[in-house]
Amino acid sequence: MSEKGVMRRRDLLTLIGTVAGSAVMYRAMTAMALAGESDFTGPIKLEGDPKGASVLILGAGMAGMCAAYELRKAGYKVQILEYNDRPGGRNWSLYGGDTYTELGGFTQKVEFDKGLYLNPGPWRLPYHHQAILHYCKLLNVPLEPFVQVNYAAYVHSTKAFGGKPKRYREVHADFNGYVAELLAKSTQQGRLDQAVTREDQEVLLEAMREWGALDKNYEYRKGLISSERRGYVSDPGGGTTSVPIPSDPMAMSDLLQSRLWGAISAGHIYEFQNTIFQPKGGMGMIGKAFGRELDGVITYDAKVTDIHQDGSGVTATYINAKTGGAPRTARADYCICTIPASILGQIPMNVGDAMQAAIAALYYDASIKVGLQFKRRFWEEDEAIYGGISFTDQPNAMIGYPSTDYFSGGKGVLLGAYAFGPAAFEYAAMSPQERVAKTVEYGAQIHPQYRDTFENGVAVAWHRVPWTLGCAAHWTEELRAQHYDDLVAMDGRIMLAGEHASRLPAWQEGALLSSLDAIRRLHQRVMTS
Repeated sequence: MSEKGVMRRRDLLTLIGTVAGSAVMYRAMTAMALAGESDFTGPIKLEGDPKGASVLILGAGMAGMCAAYELRKAGYKVQILEYNDRPGGRNWSLYGGDTYTELGGFTQKVEFDKGLYLNPGPWRLPYHHQAILHYCKLLNVPLEPFVQVNYAAYVHSTKAFGGKPKRYREVHADFNGYVAELLAKSTQQGRLDQAVTREDQEVLLEAMREWGALDKNYEYRKGLISSERRGYVSDPGGGTTSVPIPSDPMAMSDLLQSRLWGAISAGHIYEFQNTIFQPKGGMGMIGKAFGRELDGVITYDAKVTDIHQDGSGVTATYINAKTGGAPRTARADYCICTIPASILGQIPMNVGDAMQAAIAALYYDASIKVGLQFKRRFWEEDEAIYGGISFTDQPNAMIGYPSTDYFSGGKGVLLGAYAFGPAAFEYAAMSPQERVAKTVEYGAQIHPQYRDTFENGVAVAWHRVPWTLGCAAHWTEELRAQHYDDLVAMDGRIMLAGEHASRLPAWQEGALLSSLDAIRRLHQRVMTS
């Protein structure tokens, strides 16, 4: 809470993680989401002739490729050095046949069937992230809806209701119902006389009855009214089976003590409100589209080992990331560096003490994603779950259901784990095979079908990803106050950009907005120099 007792956005986001014992994990996640909103207002306009000025861009993620695309369009000479053998950075999808080697040497070969994939990094595009949506449209990347909230998905705690999961709709309906009943009783008993007028109390009672599905006595109890929200034991039907059977709400004390109510706030948070999108075929489709647009501009497998600026330009020294070999150099008048701070802090770079201190102070969150392929889409066939997320207090934290290929009747890939904080570190300490096995074990507590239908999986622990050593930058209010302005300032001929240099960390929107701001200021410098 703030000093004045007002709930801050960080505190609201933390409510997601109050599902049983998973609060610590979610605090790590929500700290990344703690950010300002997108200020994208339309395509950038870089007016004026740069007269042959050149820019060296380090990193072919969203920030780097956006900078290259817009600067080249404005008349600059641009080149990109990229560590990986593909464009996109954390905009990445793993498909069947792909291989991935993490820090420590573990190599995984993805065995997913054709058309199935895992997004190890970003997996959703909020409707108000207008910059990333702009470039998807510009690059002809087809989008489809991403389901964030599914009332048929589950909320699960190993410590409540005998370890049996509850449907999201049940928790949502029961919690709202009991809160509405308590407020209605308080209103009827005159407890709100000082805060609400008599006329408003009548309206409030009507609102509570509607919102909480209360009966005529303003009580939340078993009946057709509450079952319209939480679901029936037997749904209304036709003919001789038409009579619906209402379901029993959970006891209020059991619901409160279970803490399952914490999960129902997820869909209310700004970043997770509908409508949310995803690229058809995987998030990596955006990186691939940018890469095609910048064909010939990007040098792949280029591991930067030194960055040096002087009075006339910037030189980057690099070697082949796969084979090593003799060092090579690339030089330009200016440099936009999008290398994550977790890596950049290990590369010699002659910038001022303030920027160096900012880079050194910024740390990266741990995160884990595990994708699991199953023989059939049992979540749809058996449980009528089409997209959305189930939450659990187990280390895997959540299960994400695919928002595509509904009713296909074939195989499917679930996001079997998406965890942060201590759970992610525990996952990272295991081999990839152990991570997958543990995720199957956890998931079977919610979906017993895991045991008979699991086929293969892949696990990406972001602290073991060689080119980021973490998921995304972790800013605290104190770190921002001390270092943010120094991190994003222009130091001689070098500027930094990326999600870490934005107030939307961990989002592709932040990377793009950071890049657009950097090239705008660089262009102003060139035009006035």
